[in-house]
Amino acid sequence: MTTTNSSSIAEAVDRVVQDAAYRVPGVVAGVTTAEEAVYLGASGYRDLGTKTPMTTDSVFAIFSTTKALTGVAALQLRESGDLDFDAPAKEYAPALGEVQVLDGFDDNGDPVLRAPKSDITTKQLLLHTAGFGYDFFNEQYNRLAENHGQPSIVTSSRRALQTPLLFDPGEQWEYGSNIDWAGQVIEGITGRRLGEVFRDRILTPLGMTNTSFTLDGDMESRVATMHQRGADGALEPTDFRLPDPEVHMGGHGLYSTVGDYLSFIRMWLNDGSAPSGEQILRPDTVEFAAQNHLGDLKVKVLPGVIPTLSNDAEFFPGQSKSWAYTFMVNDEEAPTGRPAGSVAWAGLANLYYWIDRRNSIGGYWATQIFPFADADSVTGYLDLETATYRALRG
Repeated sequence: MTTTNSSSIAEAVDRVVQDAAYRVPGVVAGVTTAEEAVYLGASGYRDLGTKTPMTTDSVFAIFSTTKALTGVAALQLRESGDLDFDAPAKEYAPALGEVQVLDGFDDNGDPVLRAPKSDITTKQLLLHTAGFGYDFFNEQYNRLAENHGQPSIVTSSRRALQTPLLFDPGEQWEYGSNIDWAGQVIEGITGRRLGEVFRDRILTPLGMTNTSFTLDGDMESRVATMHQRGADGALEPTDFRLPDPEVHMGGHGLYSTVGDYLSFIRMWLNDGSAPSGEQILRPDTVEFAAQNHLGDLKVKVLPGVIPTLSNDAEFFPGQSKSWAYTFMVNDEEAPTGRPAGSVAWAGLANLYYWIDRRNSIGGYWATQIFPFADADSVTGYLDLETATYRALRG
């Protein structure tokens, strides 16, 4: 990429980021090539109440953008021969052998459970085809939460993992706590907490010093406040904080900065290589991981079952989307200019990223707003992507 391209991208993207301050409390966004970040900027406030300015080193609860790191840790164990994606996952996480399938509710409103027809595999966990869901995207899970005391996955408690399957393993694609369980598989193999595995195998080699399941060092002083958008569109700061995790969840729970996450994206653009030259993943693993592994199944609309946490959500409605290890694949060129075969995903508090290996570019957009798929946040993110590709193509 030429210097002219880089400066054009930075200029175009910064206009989007500065304009976003009129629509969201505050945002940090970045765009990176395989070589370096070509843009990292901020606008607005960390907290609307205190008017603390948003800065590029602000710390965010990154929710499901955690998932891709769990995918990398699992892929590393596949490379070393310690993890067979097609073996019963209960061999590594025995508690998975106790999971049952929810066949609805009886006349008293109690769940009707049965044994699954087959064992869950790690492949199914990573692809969201094992059968687990989320209460904010699934009515049956929400019923378990409201009527049967099932804790939210956001509590990061062991009890929160203990939910039934919505169908037999491999039958459907359903977004849920599957990758939280993949984290348990990784812990079972390594004998270590997931955060320690991340630190030694991913974070330290990539120089990601501001990424952790807990607010370490001075991260606490830089953390962005969560905001809630009301039905009237108004935004209010909240006291929401992730609890001290009993379980390091593979599907959510990390705190990070945009700068750190750009380092992670660069690893994917560099065929798995860290700046030091250390291979986080082998090039053939990167190529394998970024492909569609769903077969004929497709990524579905995420219905907003709990309105305070999520709106209905779908990327590029009407276009085919698949799933890789462990992010969405857009099967067609996106309206933003992102080419088919790129990967991307998001986090519940309106955090979004994409990785385009064809053009060696990717980006990350971070806010702290509930509910998910906030119209102003999504529009800002898509404008970021669109501005990037327009500038890239001159």
